[in-house]
Amino acid sequence: MPDLVADRSAAEGPRPEAVSPASASAAHHLVVAGVSKRFGGVSAVENVSLSLQQGEIVSVIGPNGAGKTSLLNMISGFYRPDTGRITLGGVDITTARPSKIATLGIARTFQNIALFSGLTVVENVMLGRHIHMTSGVLAGVFYLGRAKSQEMESRRHAEEALEMLGLSHLREKMSAELAYGLRKRLELARALMLEPRILLLDEPMGGMNQDEKQAMKRLICEVNEQRGTAIVLIEHDIGVVMDISDRVVVLDRGRKIADDTPAVVQRDPAVVQAYLGTRRARVVKRG
Repeated sequence: MPDLVADRSAAEGPRPEAVSPASASAAHHLVVAGVSKRFGGVSAVENVSLSLQQGEIVSVIGPNGAGKTSLLNMISGFYRPDTGRITLGGVDITTARPSKIATLGIARTFQNIALFSGLTVVENVMLGRHIHMTSGVLAGVFYLGRAKSQEMESRRHAEEALEMLGLSHLREKMSAELAYGLRKRLELARALMLEPRILLLDEPMGGMNQDEKQAMKRLICEVNEQRGTAIVLIEHDIGVVMDISDRVVVLDRGRKIADDTPAVVQRDPAVVQAYLGTRRARVVKRG
């Protein structure tokens, strides 16, 4: 693996790692302890543990098919782990539904953009606040009482999210009319409407050109620093990962092979081998 930019701060065996949710919950926002997921005879994730502290950016990297998205799917409730445990602030969310996990403060973006093409930018963003809307159907239809105040509150939050992500001037445009990079930003804005404690970002820069990547990188850092939002990031651009991450978790064929600061991870022989292969790994190690 090439020597990449410095990090922001400067072969797993078959047994579960020593991560205790009960003892770690006070220090960690999120604790994933020894989770596994199989699909038929294929092991997508095997005995993976990680933790996330408040305000931390942790990137999950690895070759295609390493289990990165499956791990995020378990954290967000779309998959249920076959083994292991996941806790958020000490609360067991291992078997919780995605809607429940969202109310607890975990928001998610996906590899494939999932916007409503028939709605405007601001309407798409406001939909992200649905879990905070508690007014009844009748009040919503006639825009009365609590429905009116909640609608106003939702619009205020939407305008703040659009301003933060540089989309305010596009608020009335149809989402389908936006360029690809702007649609990726819009999806992030919608996720922020949940006021999440933790953001799970699945390849938020996938398909972007270099300028768009730099803009998205800056926005992710702003969300993290200004809101204190902890972030789990899946990203294939290793330069970006090494630049903004506090820690980097590396998966290979479903197993975790490294979990450390960017400076340590990028020089880990197991990581180099996973990305470059055995022969080139020996060359890098000698160098």
